[in-house]
Amino acid sequence: MIKCVIFDIDNTLYSYTKANEAAMEALYAYVKKNLGINRERYDRLTLEVRNQIEARLNNAAIHNRFIRFQNILETAEDLPASQKNCYAAYPHAMNMYHCYWDTFLGNMECAPYCRELLGELRKRNIRIGIGTDMTALIQYRKLETLKILPLIDFMVTSEEAGAEKPDPEFFRLCIHKAGCRPHECLFIGDHPEKDVKGAWKAGMNVLRYDSAQAVPLKKTEGVSLETSEGILFETSEGIFPENRISDYKELLYRLDDYLADR
Repeated sequence: MIKCVIFDIDNTLYSYTKANEAAMEALYAYVKKNLGINRERYDRLTLEVRNQIEARLNNAAIHNRFIRFQNILETAEDLPASQKNCYAAYPHAMNMYHCYWDTFLGNMECAPYCRELLGELRKRNIRIGIGTDMTALIQYRKLETLKILPLIDFMVTSEEAGAEKPDPEFFRLCIHKAGCRPHECLFIGDHPEKDVKGAWKAGMNVLRYDSAQAVPLKKTEGVSLETSEGILFETSEGIFPENRISDYKELLYRLDDYLADR
């Protein structure tokens, strides 16, 4: 019997794609007006800076947009030196941070039937957890914006775990906070590698939220097989289940099946 359901956040509880697109438009407008950087130049700077940060760090700081914006301002060769020192760069980095996140949060909408699903799980005394990459504060703000924070029992972020999904350490902390055995947990997320495969290798039951914004399966990742046990996903590391839903109304309708002994 499933005793705890753990959800990813981005593109699982809401459309990250939609919110990010709106936030990036606001950010493009800011850097064009205040720094004279067009979107093509900004995108190149962002890619360069992200590669540098990810090569240097192996923790949740890679998601920190203030650090990213700070490095973009320091890296942009076409900015005058007077705008690159800490005193001059700080206001722009802070403004860019708020420009992005205020717009992002303002464009978030809970996935259809998500609140109803969480409410039903609470009625059944099923613990509800969050397992997400990113820094803790902004993920709490997302749950607050979606008005579902009171329904959540615990959260694990990659910042807290010290590891990004699908690292086993991340899922070990999820299981510890769930307070039950791995096979009594159901992990729901959109990413086939980070969420589905990572949770399955940790011993959890898994369910892929395959919405229009979900990360697509790549042919290089393996082969999906229809079997009497459902959809299995075959990779060089073994075979794991590729159970999926496209919306939470479907999960509500079949909730007894997904919570039953497995």
